[in-house]
Amino acid sequence: MRPFNRLICLGIVSAIVFIAAVRAQDPPVTAGQASKNQSTDKTVQNDKNKKAAAQAGRLTKGQQKKLYNELGSPYRIWLDNDVPYIITDAERETFLKLSTNEERENFIENFWLRRDPTPDTPENEFKEEHFRRIAYANEHFASGEPGWKTDRGRIYIIWGKPDDIDAHPSGGSYNRTPEEGGGSTSTYPFETWTYNYLDTIGNNVKLEFVDKSGTNEYRLTSDPGEKDALLYVPGAGLSELESYGMADKSQRFTQSNGTTNPISEFSYNTGDQDEFTRLELASKIFVAPPVKFKGLEELVTSRIVRNQLPFQYGFSYLKITTDTVMVPITIQLDNRSMSFEEKDGVHLGTLNLYARISTIGGRVVQVFEDTIHRDFPDSLFQQDITKKSIYGKTIPLTPGLYRLDIVLKDIKSGNTGVVSTSLKVPRFDAEKLDASTLILADNIEKVPAKQIGIGQFVLGDVKVRPALDYTFSAEQRMGIYFQVYNLKLDQTTHKSNAVAHVKITTAKGDQVILDHSQTSEEFKQYGDQLTIETQLTLHQADFAPGKYKLEFTVKPSAQPARAAAAASN
Repeated sequence: MRPFNRLICLGIVSAIVFIAAVRAQDPPVTAGQASKNQSTDKTVQNDKNKKAAAQAGRLTKGQQKKLYNELGSPYRIWLDNDVPYIITDAERETFLKLSTNEERENFIENFWLRRDPTPDTPENEFKEEHFRRIAYANEHFASGEPGWKTDRGRIYIIWGKPDDIDAHPSGGSYNRTPEEGGGSTSTYPFETWTYNYLDTIGNNVKLEFVDKSGTNEYRLTSDPGEKDALLYVPGAGLSELESYGMADKSQRFTQSNGTTNPISEFSYNTGDQDEFTRLELASKIFVAPPVKFKGLEELVTSRIVRNQLPFQYGFSYLKITTDTVMVPITIQLDNRSMSFEEKDGVHLGTLNLYARISTIGGRVVQVFEDTIHRDFPDSLFQQDITKKSIYGKTIPLTPGLYRLDIVLKDIKSGNTGVVSTSLKVPRFDAEKLDASTLILADNIEKVPAKQIGIGQFVLGDVKVRPALDYTFSAEQRMGIYFQVYNLKLDQTTHKSNAVAHVKITTAKGDQVILDHSQTSEEFKQYGDQLTIETQLTLHQADFAPGKYKLEFTVKPSAQPARAAAAASN
């Protein structure tokens, strides 16, 4: 059975500084020695690389691969599909070294926080823009593979929209610029992208993509001559110097700058024709853009400033189908935390609620917004101000890891409360005995037939209002609600035959306060599902102020006993 638990993931993953090792240049080797040592050079170099990596605290490629293979599927997807172009090498190694899912989720949260240009707002513009670019790349650059995997898609995701695009989608007749050698030729489809400025690269950055297959498969090239469709056709597509007999077309393939452009009197006067300039650009253009890492103090301060309206929250997991889980989310705050204004003998308080559920990679899967009103007549205000206000929303989700962001804003005072936590939506087993989260409630009541499944805190035909702090007075009734799945059915009655046992002890377990059993006949049964729905009258037992432990066990008649849920208070 799945024990009752509530997981709140908060924390900061410390950054690791990687310092590259520097070693002296190896002595020169003669031609004879090179031939003799060729078989051992690679092994020696690999050993040196591993030693240098170990000394610098880095992982070898083999270690990275091993750790990567040990990751759960959601985290591999995050590395491979969501952030492969924008995560730095140091960040990737740090992520691979993490040992728990909680640490990985915290890392992912802080990965986006480091890049958030406005950390004092709930929105993360960088993350939203990143996934917008991925969507755009998939829509415009696909070519037998998703657009985000293409060269154009990758550049677009890293650097954004270029300042200028010179597109030739059909290729065909083309007049070369003087720098390209002049003359006319025919080209493959190609595009030239120009960025006025790119950080770490410089000004007036030009990138050329060529589609030699005619299938929208544009490849980034550092050779301006690659777009020439007549490059290998003798006597065709000649440059100006070639047409006058002042140069030979075969010379294009022997140039020291590594291009196949025609020789031009302007070629050596332009920086983009320089071999080293082009190599440097090729080495930098696919590197993750720089990140301005925010210090720990700044992150903590940001959270303190933003979280001016404290509130509690909780969530539960109940099975709908094997692939869908019902997730009731509850938010609660003290009425004293709110600001009220009096109007016509009524104290009015208003909160705006915004909540967002996203995958660990940042894709938004659900958003809900609401306005919460609290109106208290003057005669009851002093009494009601000591109580709490509670709000509930039920969301269906597929099993997996999610992030839940909740923002509450008091309209009158402007105070804002912000919480970010993880949702670990379980996959309920289709055959083995399993159970939902146990919900402790301060109220469980039937709802009218017209309201079944509708409204806050409604689960089926009952309203279950959670007590998030698990605190009850001796005069209250404590509600217990959870579901058990895959109970074995009697072939004659088509019902389960089980015993539900509740036991309450002192926190240390040294004194039993309540010990009570009920059969499955006393609870709701829907096929192999049993719904435990009961309320305990606390004043009938000897409850002194303090903390107690509650254990609820279901013992199927033909199956071994399994603890359904447990809670401590």
